[in-house]
Amino acid sequence: MFWNRKSKNRRLGREYVLDVKLRSSQVRAARTRKFVIVGAVVLTIAMSAFLLWRIGGWTMDKLVYENQAFSLGEIDLQTDGVIATEQLRRWAGVKNSQNLLALDLARVSRNLELVPFIQSVSVERILPHTLRIRVCEREPVAQIMVSRRRIPGGIEQVVYYLDCDGWVMVPLDPRQRAIPQGQTPEQLPLISGIKEAQVGHPVELPQAKAALQLINTFDRSPMAGVTELKKIDVSSAEVLVVTTGQGGEVTFGLTDFEQQLRRWREIYEKGQKLGKAVATLDLAVSNNIPATWIEASVVPPLPPKAPKILRNKRKHV
Repeated sequence: MFWNRKSKNRRLGREYVLDVKLRSSQVRAARTRKFVIVGAVVLTIAMSAFLLWRIGGWTMDKLVYENQAFSLGEIDLQTDGVIATEQLRRWAGVKNSQNLLALDLARVSRNLELVPFIQSVSVERILPHTLRIRVCEREPVAQIMVSRRRIPGGIEQVVYYLDCDGWVMVPLDPRQRAIPQGQTPEQLPLISGIKEAQVGHPVELPQAKAALQLINTFDRSPMAGVTELKKIDVSSAEVLVVTTGQGGEVTFGLTDFEQQLRRWREIYEKGQKLGKAVATLDLAVSNNIPATWIEASVVPPLPPKAPKILRNKRKHV
């Protein structure tokens, strides 16, 4: 009796195990079919998208980017400064044979703006054959002289220009100019005391920025035409020491240049009445301004200055 019960239990146990294995294989088969179907759908979609992308690219190339109807035929290039248009064209890297729609306008603008003498650029397509480029140049107002290592060895002095914002520029080669230089390098004020300067970046020295502000204010002051700023020493952190074209020395504070220039004019006129000229003058002092005088007859006359070339600034560039 005991033996029979045990045999029956074993048989029933074997049937249950077989039944579980059967259901598991069916589930795995169903999952495999599902994965195959999903994979086939995804692959079909991907292949279709790739095919459409290739067809679309081929269509755009044939109908647009390789279409001779949009080939570049004219470059309308203008600048408000002195750089020759042929030089600007070479810097832009644009050729007449290029397709106008395929042309990367951002690259053209970037190529030109990498030149320190160029402040801003506007590039525009005029379909079907014209590329319009407008250039706004920086105008040098001063010069600096800094030391630079030579490749063979040693140190050399190089001259850079500064615009009114302190942007450092390499002087243009005469062959790159369409208009002769209005002011020679000797006529631009020399800012001394700047030890480091990087081309294509503005100077950061506060005294140098103040010197540029003084130059800009001087051109609109009562002293313009009476004397000239020959050299501005910015080595001091508190004052600017100016050497004039006649050899006089005038000290300025770093702010309120309009008032200091008016005081200079008043002192200059008093000296004229007495037949005297300023040898030294300290305008950084607000009261009892220190000054020394020399006979006006021994002061050399103001050298003739080349007329400044007027430039038509474009506000939209």
